[in-house]
Amino acid sequence: MTILSFLRELYSLETLDTRFTNSASTSIKSASAKEDEPKPDSQRGGKPLPADATGRLPRWEFWFYIVVVFTSVPQMYWSVVSISQPDSPNYSKYEHLLSPGWMFGRKVDNSDAQYAGFRDNIPYLALLVIFHPLLRRTCEKFAVSGKPSSNETAKPTSRSNQAEIRPRHRLTYDFYSALVFVVALTGFSSLKVLLILFINYKIGTSLPRNAIPATTWIFNIGILFANELGQGYRYSSIANSMIPFYPAAPALGKFLDFYGGLMPRWEVLFKVTVLRMISFNFDHYWSLDRSRAGSPLEKKQLDPSALSDKERVSMPATPAAFSSYRTYVAYILYPPLYIAGPIMTFNDYISQCTYRSSSVTTRRTALYGIRFLATLLCMELMQHTAYAVAISKASPDWSTYTPFQLSMLAYFNLHIIWLKLMIPWRFFRLWALVDGIDPPENMIRCMSDNYSALGFWRSWHRSYNRWLTRYVYIPLGGGPGRGVGVVRGTINLLLVFTFVALWHDINLQLLTWGWLATFFILPEVFGTMAFPASKWKTRPAAYRYICGVGATFNILLMMASSLVGFAVGLDGLMGLVHGIIGSWHGALYMLTACFILFTGVQVMFEHREDEKRKGIKLKC
Repeated sequence: MTILSFLRELYSLETLDTRFTNSASTSIKSASAKEDEPKPDSQRGGKPLPADATGRLPRWEFWFYIVVVFTSVPQMYWSVVSISQPDSPNYSKYEHLLSPGWMFGRKVDNSDAQYAGFRDNIPYLALLVIFHPLLRRTCEKFAVSGKPSSNETAKPTSRSNQAEIRPRHRLTYDFYSALVFVVALTGFSSLKVLLILFINYKIGTSLPRNAIPATTWIFNIGILFANELGQGYRYSSIANSMIPFYPAAPALGKFLDFYGGLMPRWEVLFKVTVLRMISFNFDHYWSLDRSRAGSPLEKKQLDPSALSDKERVSMPATPAAFSSYRTYVAYILYPPLYIAGPIMTFNDYISQCTYRSSSVTTRRTALYGIRFLATLLCMELMQHTAYAVAISKASPDWSTYTPFQLSMLAYFNLHIIWLKLMIPWRFFRLWALVDGIDPPENMIRCMSDNYSALGFWRSWHRSYNRWLTRYVYIPLGGGPGRGVGVVRGTINLLLVFTFVALWHDINLQLLTWGWLATFFILPEVFGTMAFPASKWKTRPAAYRYICGVGATFNILLMMASSLVGFAVGLDGLMGLVHGIIGSWHGALYMLTACFILFTGVQVMFEHREDEKRKGIKLKC
């Protein structure tokens, strides 16, 4: 294998997640049957798909765009590096936010508290990736070497026997390892976690069927607010109200709070847990309908060991799985996915515990690990050379920067946000893959390889997007263009993004971001309606240019909403915009920047057309 072919395989969509190169209804086993030997990309993904109305770029035009993009990107990066030097005017204002580094003799910008918590604990997390799956294999080996039952002795390799033995071993280990993990992370606060889990379990399994949906939503949204407002229900706060009845309560409360585990703020981690709690309750709620109609597996004559991704998610787990509290806890607190996801549905988790997914192979997992390390190294390079986060936090004198430097500070702030989220997500997914579970990939494309607002939200935190689609978006009726009116669809989108904003954090800044994200999607919706692709099939070049202008506008809107929600806020965005276009030099620069974005969009169009020629079509 040449270095070039290795890099193609390393950065292929199939290495990232087989769900991207196979139809959601295609059996993973059948799709993986002939993948023991590496194949070129031209042989992956099935039959070529028809091109869009944008058509294929002429070769000369494509290379013109490539030259513009590859000339611009180094200048973009260097503009932030140049203002991150010790001799830059504002360096003294943010130097205190920098930490000792290990690359090029430079300091590192580790000022983002969210990512710093992950980065500083990478050595300990790496040990978990090694020892957690290793301990599982050891436990299973001892379990298998023990005295087998008569049934196991009679049919040690039968499929029905595997469907009984494998989940029993996995779920038993997941349950006990999850308890140990959550106690180590949250200390005595694990009692609060388990109490909330128990109440949700009773809602999902003990209430009358018609009461489950509304009660589930009320309880879980209420928990999000209560956790935030109650700051995790500190034992000391609870103890102070008990002084008249138990004078020693404050001392006990302080003792319990002191042993709060490695991550005392358990309520921050619990936001992802809430999504799994809702998934369990609704998967059980929908299974009650399926159980009355009979087994879908028997009706469709499906092989349970070769279900497609769509079938694993939609096919209900067995009644025994829903009735087992230990199975419920094993799913909710599954260690590799507990802290940050990716998010799996209960049905998918049980299916993969019963039959190992054929997409989990040693080679693919190893390639995924190499790709993760390359991304981690990229983040380290950014943190050591471009101090965009520290500069923004220090509120420097913006007038000392040129419009180009200001816009690049905003741009690289967004890139670091993308990396700081993608790296933990990929780390925890890698842990799950090593452990034999294949959760969905959260990030499909590079942040800079997006021109569609709708496509961007499908590829950013993809497992969360899938969760929203299954449990919120579709039950509400969908959005514009899905059989509902534009007004109704817009209201549905607004409700979805409002939930997303409140789920992230209960503050006005993120709520503003959620509403902006909704309204910034509308130009794309209206533009698609005004310029349908079906009417431009005879004029592909003109349609491609129209789409390029719209996509450029889309990118500017997406950058603005993301900066408001996750970086500088609304006031900070206004300051950046004023600094960029507050003079004729800035306005001229803005026109140039839009042209560069337009060329980048044309390359993105061609990239997607190339994927279609390989039989791959992603909605992003």
